[in-house]
Amino acid sequence: MQTSVIGYPRVGKLRELKFATEKYFKNDITQEALLEQAKALRAEHLKSMKESGIDFIPVNDFSFYDGMLDTVILLNAIPARYRKLSVSELDTYFAMARGYQKDGKDVKALAMKKWFNTNYHYMVPEIEDDADIRLAGKKPFDEFKEALTYGVVAKPVLIGPFTFLKLARYTGTKCAADFADACAAAYSEALKKFANLGAKWVQFDEPALVYDLTAEEIALFEKLYKAILPAKGSVKVLLQTYFGDIRDAYEAVTALNFDGIGIDFLEGKESFSLVSTKGFPEQKVLFAGLVNGKNIWKNNYRKTLESLKKLAEKAENIVLSTSCSLLHVPYTLENETKLPESYKAHFAFAKEKLVELAQIAKIASCGSEGEASVCTGLLADNDSLFATARPDCENAAVRARLQAVKEEDFTRKPAFAEREKIQKAAFALPKFPTTTIGSFPQTADVKANRKAFKAGNITKEEYDAFNREKIRACVKLQEELDLDVLVHGEYERNDMVEYFGEQLNGYLFTEKAWVQSYGTRCVKPPIVWGDISREKPMTVEWSVFAKSCTNRPMKGMLTGPVTILNWSFPREDISHKESALQIALAIRDEVLDLEAAGINIIQIDEAALREKLPLRKSDWYSEYLDWAIPAFRLVHSGVKASTQIHTHMCYSEFTDIIPAIDNMDADVITFEASRSDLLILDALRANNFKTEVGPGVYDIHSPRVPSEEEIVNALSRMLARINPEKLWVNPDCGLKTRGTTETVASLRNMVAAAKLLRAAK
Repeated sequence: MQTSVIGYPRVGKLRELKFATEKYFKNDITQEALLEQAKALRAEHLKSMKESGIDFIPVNDFSFYDGMLDTVILLNAIPARYRKLSVSELDTYFAMARGYQKDGKDVKALAMKKWFNTNYHYMVPEIEDDADIRLAGKKPFDEFKEALTYGVVAKPVLIGPFTFLKLARYTGTKCAADFADACAAAYSEALKKFANLGAKWVQFDEPALVYDLTAEEIALFEKLYKAILPAKGSVKVLLQTYFGDIRDAYEAVTALNFDGIGIDFLEGKESFSLVSTKGFPEQKVLFAGLVNGKNIWKNNYRKTLESLKKLAEKAENIVLSTSCSLLHVPYTLENETKLPESYKAHFAFAKEKLVELAQIAKIASCGSEGEASVCTGLLADNDSLFATARPDCENAAVRARLQAVKEEDFTRKPAFAEREKIQKAAFALPKFPTTTIGSFPQTADVKANRKAFKAGNITKEEYDAFNREKIRACVKLQEELDLDVLVHGEYERNDMVEYFGEQLNGYLFTEKAWVQSYGTRCVKPPIVWGDISREKPMTVEWSVFAKSCTNRPMKGMLTGPVTILNWSFPREDISHKESALQIALAIRDEVLDLEAAGINIIQIDEAALREKLPLRKSDWYSEYLDWAIPAFRLVHSGVKASTQIHTHMCYSEFTDIIPAIDNMDADVITFEASRSDLLILDALRANNFKTEVGPGVYDIHSPRVPSEEEIVNALSRMLARINPEKLWVNPDCGLKTRGTTETVASLRNMVAAAKLLRAAK
């Protein structure tokens, strides 16, 4: 049996790409040095897969920032405002990703959204009416040729035309169908180029096929590939899907002249049924996604072999594959020196999943007596792992407490309208109150202090004293900027999820298990190992100290249960609902402790609420929202009417779940809006959104500083759709990744804009 990998982590074992790219942004290294680092990483990736015996090795899965952005370059779909910058192709690329503010030129970045149901963010292509879609980029072909120099006839990976057109934003009167012919011509030309270079297979990624699809969308998909596939010549084409099943498009996909079809049999709950009931074409190869590309638990070989056996009854030719790109898991367990082997034995990161693929394929294909002995040993070792209970996993007290939760524990009283009046009287804030989302820049000295403490080079007293001085300075800065509701800056926090996980029972932590979130931003998700509980307050001391530094309102800052779960690697032995409610009870205790300590504005971030929303609307409530929304309500339902509960969400599409967000029953919600052109505001108005709102007035994922005029214009557009009594003024998200100078300048302009608006109103 052969094996295939859909994609591999890009950033390197130790985030080498992140650091090199950030040096390039600071002009500390040349473009040539950055390109050399990228080449070295690609060589390492190829070596890992080649040595593991992977048969279908991907190329062009590497990216400096994002694969969708790479496709924009490939198809010449660069908006005019970036072309006018007249900079190098690489700098044009980064301008689309991060914005550009230099030499009198000022251009915002493209919109950024979550990639399906993951924590990875993609850049949204922006297609103008006069876009000249054609094959223009060289990257996929150069990387294929590069792989040949290492002795690898790789499988080039391209985001497919249907997914590209479906996820793109159209700025004029034209739509996806208007660009179908040009797109098909570009992909046809790409196939011909790959054939000339000696490629045997080309992979087109079409994850958009797992959405609910209309007849028109399926017709567009068919039109595209009926035009593309005749150009393949000697190249075989793999149509690769992931993150769900392709029930709406299954007949269309199997009827087209693809040589291979990649199907996710883990997240695709109907995938087995589709193959069993509708059959699978004899002449095609089934790339069976059975090794999890999104979670870090070891594969249960026996279950996977049983699945392969069932599929073999319907498909003659099967290749064992990852369920999706390994981009969504850490690079390797080799760097984890502190985790005990009894824990580590249960995990497989990207490099270890290559071993799993090879071993499962070997067992499935065992032939000679000698091979059978080896296969039996591999299977026995895997069986023993799953036959042994994981240590320190269950907590009877946690389960009993969750069992005792009553229906009324999910409802806060009094109702929102009454609370709103009480809070306005209590806080007496001006119109359009200004605040930030939570974190302030994590400068080099902050990171050095944390590193020194973790290394044991300074005492806890020294570590805490440093953070208190940073908090004191942060509060003073906010007072000088004249913000209305302050935050403490979160200098003691490494990450908005990891920080809480480190203080909760039931979590495990890694040293180097970084995962790309977007561009150069990497996160280190903690692992939900067992039942979750809180032993003692986690944030109260810091919030109380910050409050003592000012007479202005101070927000307590927490991460909500759904985001903590969604940005962790979850358990697979209990439901996500049960895990989320366990976490909710722990955060509820923290909320009540903050309130008791005099913190009467508490922000409970649910940045990732929409992230794990099922991709099919019919599953939204039955599989997710029916427990995710109550989990958030459980956190805050016990507070007083005078305590104001905030929440924050970012970089997802929320317009279609506005009623569910309103049902969270928070008092104030802030969310990303600047990159999405405030499109969510119409949805808020259409749904009579009751919660007070703070749409982000500027983009914190870009280093550019918004002008006062720009923010006034954004606020004026907001006021055309939002009741002035409900509008807050804030950035898109936390400020930890930004520099101090740009942060201060941006906030100063933001406050000035709010004051101008107050004077005008």
